[in-house]
Amino acid sequence: MLDYKLLEALSAIVDQGGFERGAQQLNLTQSAVSQRIKLLEARLGQPVVVRTPRLLPTPLGQRLLNHAQQVRLLEHDLLDRIPALGEGTQRLRLAINADSLATWWAPTLGDFCHRRGVLLDLVVDDQEVALRRMRDGEVAGCICATARPVQGARSRALGAMRYRVMASPGFSERHFAEGVSQQALERAPAILYGPEDRLHQRYLDLHGFKDPFPHHLCPSSEGVLHMTLAGIGYAMIPECQGSDGLSSGDLVDLDPQRPLDVPLYWHFWRHGGELLDALTAHLLSAGDTWLRAPEATTTAPA
Repeated sequence: MLDYKLLEALSAIVDQGGFERGAQQLNLTQSAVSQRIKLLEARLGQPVVVRTPRLLPTPLGQRLLNHAQQVRLLEHDLLDRIPALGEGTQRLRLAINADSLATWWAPTLGDFCHRRGVLLDLVVDDQEVALRRMRDGEVAGCICATARPVQGARSRALGAMRYRVMASPGFSERHFAEGVSQQALERAPAILYGPEDRLHQRYLDLHGFKDPFPHHLCPSSEGVLHMTLAGIGYAMIPECQGSDGLSSGDLVDLDPQRPLDVPLYWHFWRHGGELLDALTAHLLSAGDTWLRAPEATTTAPA
């Protein structure tokens, strides 16, 4: 049988990215947490984490993390059904892309969190990267652009976020007075969410543009919007996020005929318990208020 105190220590050091912060989360000494990990590895006969160059779970460690997370979800279900066992607040660790967090996620989840009394622990990642968190056992669910789930999980199509290429009127006049062209794309500074932001390159691919281009890096969805409004660069902005700016004239659509729709899928553990099932049903019923229906979307090329 597994000793869940040992799994709790493994979850803590991986979630917190180190032994010291993991120990603080558990209110234990760093030495005590280290001893628990050593005992777990001794019982299993192989390592559960790689300590350098940065702490990461081994394949075995990932399987244990997945199991521990599912057990916590199932235990919460049991507490709901048998109050005599005690009380507990459930915390869901989920991975979500920054644009969803800045637009539809909060208004969609507000009522659910209030009714269920659930606490969220959100990890912000690009929608194409978040699935790695599921594969690594770090999260119980994620929003990503990939339909195929990892082993032991399921996925459901939520819809798509439509993106448009936006800039301030002044920036548009300076850099795109004659429209979007190879020469303009080569010279105009873009604003990217981060080095792994592939959406902008997908747009450039539509124009056959493969050359290097000047760009700012801004790891904030709201920051990208504010920088675009300030005329610092042009960017791919969710239509629902930039609609007010387009209506007021503070933003212009540089390429109205070429929006990009990015499909979003909700991934969750197959045996994650009633809470995850309820969250899935809620997302499927409420997401269409903000997202385009899956059958009405044009998928951006991979």
